[in-house]
Amino acid sequence: MTQPGGSGGPVEDAGPQPEAGKAAGGWLTRNLAVLSGVSFLQDAASELLYPIMPIFLTAVLGAPAAVVGAVEGVAEGAASVTKLGAGLIGDRFARKPLIAGGYGLAAFGKLLIALAGSWPAVLAGRVVDRLGKGVRGAPRDALLVAGIPAAARGRAFGLHRTADTLGAVVGPLLGLAAYELLQHRIRPLLVVAVVPAVLSVLLVAAVREDHRPPVPSAVPVPVPAPGAENVAAQEVLAVGEAADGVRNGDGPGLRGLRGLPPVYWRVVVVLAGFSLVNFPDALLLLRLNEIGFSVTSVILAYVTYNAVYALASYPAGALSDRLPRHRVFGIGLLFFGIGYLGLGLVHDQWLAWILLAVYGLFAAFTDGVGKGWVSSLVDGGRQARAQGVFQGATGAGVLLAGIWAGLAWHGDGRLPLLLSGVAGLGVAAALLTTRARHWAR
Repeated sequence: MTQPGGSGGPVEDAGPQPEAGKAAGGWLTRNLAVLSGVSFLQDAASELLYPIMPIFLTAVLGAPAAVVGAVEGVAEGAASVTKLGAGLIGDRFARKPLIAGGYGLAAFGKLLIALAGSWPAVLAGRVVDRLGKGVRGAPRDALLVAGIPAAARGRAFGLHRTADTLGAVVGPLLGLAAYELLQHRIRPLLVVAVVPAVLSVLLVAAVREDHRPPVPSAVPVPVPAPGAENVAAQEVLAVGEAADGVRNGDGPGLRGLRGLPPVYWRVVVVLAGFSLVNFPDALLLLRLNEIGFSVTSVILAYVTYNAVYALASYPAGALSDRLPRHRVFGIGLLFFGIGYLGLGLVHDQWLAWILLAVYGLFAAFTDGVGKGWVSSLVDGGRQARAQGVFQGATGAGVLLAGIWAGLAWHGDGRLPLLLSGVAGLGVAAALLTTRARHWAR
């Protein structure tokens, strides 16, 4: 793999590393630590809401069950489209305001949900929340890896996913505790979720971003002042390199996608294809309820899944810095196949609990690893657009997976689980048996 920022890379990668990239131990940068804390707080807020949202919609607001799926589908669709847009502009404008705006929108969306008096208001809140996720995702991931060598990006994303998913452990547990303290009243619980969301927005202020000069749309011809020939020559060289970037596909909007290498597109196509069988976790929780889990047991099983996900994310990311990332991702898909096939076949609750923990290993071996894999395929000046396209495409795939799996869920959900499990094992076999040169730069 070629480390981003080599010969011919964008101006921002040349010379000494910026302040935002200075690290203790070589890769643990200030931004990585701060953004991990931001994600922890925001995910704690989101996952506090996630298990109780269907109950709030149906039991409190009187919405039909079909509305639950519609709300999540529209919200996730909005997030997928926004991720692409944020990625396209994240390499040309300051990333910190996009990150702050995204987390701010998410906090505002949670406030709208807490104040909602009808299910359309909840839909509006969820859409605003997910739009915030779409706005912040690609710029955050691009700034997160600033100053981190390509060889260490697996562990960097792994650490970030660990912090993020620990929020998904704390959030539901906090929700259960607050639910008991508030005499099983749901609406005050929604207000509680706003607090960590707002704290995450405030913490973004600690993020550092150095100025990145914009890429010019045309090449000016500098006229040297008398006695300034050397300075003028340097300006010509710098502007010429920037213009090369424009000609090679670094322009604004969709033109900027032309600069992404073929291997990147190959990886995105495969991972987006897999996402078409990776349906939302809400359906897995529904399966647990169908085989006899109580509401409390479903939430605790979800906490178990997130705990495994959090604990395994950093080791999986570090492993992907030592082994080819496509192979580590393939191992994750083996866990996916085992989890889906098992949950489609078993009816024993203890076995189902274990299988959900195995599914947590799938998330740990693919989420941060996938982002690190994509990050290693492009230069520093293309990070946001690369992550935006990747995350937008896979998010759209998950949305479509939720639609077809929901339509095929007749009765107990065994059919979509078995079909997805077999497909996941097929993609795993392809990644584990093909040569590394197909998947690396």
